[in-house]
Amino acid sequence: MNKAELIDAVAASADLPKTSATRAVEAVVDAITATLKAGEQVSLVGFGTFAAKARPARNGRNPKTGESIVIAAANVPAFKPGKGLKDALNS
Repeated sequence: MNKAELIDAVAASADLPKTSATRAVEAVVDAITATLKAGEQVSLVGFGTFAAKARPARNGRNPKTGESIVIAAANVPAFKPGKGLKDALNS
């Protein structure tokens, strides 16, 4: 499912016009992104938790030349599924 299909599903499920569903989905994504950028986590009980994790710098190798390179440190998003989501997938 891509973003457009998610918007269509939200519009159908919540009986909303597509424009309202688009604004709602984009607002949720923007709120999660802003919270992660602030260094906080987003917990949706029964669904899961989004968090930003620090990935340290590390040594790597350029596969084309074999040259050693340093891969810079970065903050990466992480998702830990909640019990409700795990149960829904395994039932």
